[in-house]
Amino acid sequence: MKRLSQWLYRISTGVVALVFTGIFLSFSLLALPPQAQQAQRNANGGKSPDTTFLYSPADLYRMADRHGAAGRAGYIRARFTFDLVFPLVYGAFLVAALSWLLGGLIPPSSRWRLLNLAPLAGVLFDFLENTAASLVMLRYPAETPLAALAAPVFTFIKWLFVAGSFLLLIASALLRAWKALNKKSI
Repeated sequence: MKRLSQWLYRISTGVVALVFTGIFLSFSLLALPPQAQQAQRNANGGKSPDTTFLYSPADLYRMADRHGAAGRAGYIRARFTFDLVFPLVYGAFLVAALSWLLGGLIPPSSRWRLLNLAPLAGVLFDFLENTAASLVMLRYPAETPLAALAAPVFTFIKWLFVAGSFLLLIASALLRAWKALNKKSI
């Protein structure tokens, strides 16, 4: 993990962070809104596992029922098309931006430098969530107990890492700006 973290610090220059920020913003503005509308149609006005922070296996089965057969098929299709790409986009943005920002804040010898890997955990748990929830949707109305138990856990952990990464990004950007304005060492 340390070698991966160090490599990410080496390649994450300001230009790389800016490029991935542009890709993330473009994707979020152009691809995300139509996908969110389609997901809402698939859910028939109900909730969707990937946008819900806390839910139970019973909630997941209720979501599958509310989606209906066509909505479940649409949900699965979206998880293995759009939702294969989006986690890579937000993950690359967060890793590049955090690595660049934290590189100017945390000494190379500090264990805290591993914080730049947090977005990768978010991406991993996003993929695990998609797989488990899709399996439940695919097999519904048959029960899939292990996947139904795993999906909410994966979702919760995904959101902890993704939200945590964005909070860390904001804090790092503010600290870098403060450091630049005050010309002080942190």
